[in-house]
Amino acid sequence: MSDGLEFTGERFVPGTPGEIWYEHWHRYHFAAALVTGRDVLDVACGEGYGSALLARTARHVVGADIAPAVIGHARARYGAATNLEFRRADCKILPFPDASFDVVVSFETIEHIGGQETFLDEVRRVLRPEGFLVLSCPNPIEYTNKRGVINEFHVHEPERTELAALLAPRFTHTAWYGQRPGFFSVVWPEHGEARGEIFEVSESTPDLPMPGHGRPMYFIVIAASSQRAIAGVGPRLSVLADHNEWIYRDYESVTRACLALTHERGLRQAAQADTEMRLAQAQAERDALRAELAQAQHEGTRRAGLRWWLALPMRRLRNALAGRAPRD
Repeated sequence: MSDGLEFTGERFVPGTPGEIWYEHWHRYHFAAALVTGRDVLDVACGEGYGSALLARTARHVVGADIAPAVIGHARARYGAATNLEFRRADCKILPFPDASFDVVVSFETIEHIGGQETFLDEVRRVLRPEGFLVLSCPNPIEYTNKRGVINEFHVHEPERTELAALLAPRFTHTAWYGQRPGFFSVVWPEHGEARGEIFEVSESTPDLPMPGHGRPMYFIVIAASSQRAIAGVGPRLSVLADHNEWIYRDYESVTRACLALTHERGLRQAAQADTEMRLAQAQAERDALRAELAQAQHEGTRRAGLRWWLALPMRRLRNALAGRAPRD
C-alpha cells in the first residue's frame, strides 16, 4: 500500500492487488499522451499517483480531491514536482476561475456523486474553449449487472446512452473508448511503426474472429466543445502490458492452490470412504458376534433348566439306538 493510505474500495491506492491495478494505471498512461504541454486539472485525484504521472508531460497539473487527509498525503508524497500542486476541492464547486485548464481528467468520479449535471457544468466552466475532458466511468451492464457485484461507494452508474445525454448539452463533440482488463495475446513488431488492431474470439469458435471488443467494462470519453480539439486527439489503441505479470502470477498461484485443495479434498474423500467401509465391515462383524452371543446365551439358558438335565439320559439312549452321534 502507499505510505499509510489504506485501500477501502473508495479510492485506488498503488500496491493494491488485482485487476484494479491495470485499470487505474492504464487510464492515466492513456491520458498522459494527450496532455503534453497543457494545463491539467485532475478531478478526484485521490492518492496523487495519476496527477504525478500526468505532470511528467503536462505544463502544469492540479490534483483536486475532497478528502483533506488524501490531499495531505499527495502533497507529502508528490509535492516535490515544481509543475504539480494539490488542492482540496468539491468537484461540484471547483475553486478555479473560468477557462483555467486545457484538459480536465476525471477518472471514476461521476458514479460516486449525486448532482452529476452540476459536476459536468463545473468541468465545462473551468475548461478553455479549445480544451477537452477525459472522463471514465463503469459500464453498469458489465461492471454491476453481469457480475452481480454492488459497489457501495457508487451513487449512480450511468449507462452509455445516459452518459451521452449528460455530456451532449455541454460538449458537442465526443470520442468514445472502451476499457476492459483481461488476458490478451499481444503481437508486436520488433522494428518499425506499429499499427493497431483488436478482435475477439471465443474458445468454442476460435476460427471466427469478431472485430473490436464489444464488452467494455469501463467507458472512457474524450469530450470537447471544439471539433478541432477532438481531431487533435485522434483514435488510439492502447495496450498496457504487465512487465512483472503480477496479476497473471496471482491467478496462477490461486489456481494452483485451488487444484491442490481439490486434490487434497479428493484424498480426504477417498480416506473417508475407506473409513466408512471399514466401519461398515466392523459393524457387520459386531452384529454377527452379537447374534452368536445371543444364541449362546439362549442355549445356556435352555441347558440350565432341570427338565433338560432329567431328559438328558433318555436323549442319549435314543441317539445310540438310532445310531446317531451323541448329541446333548
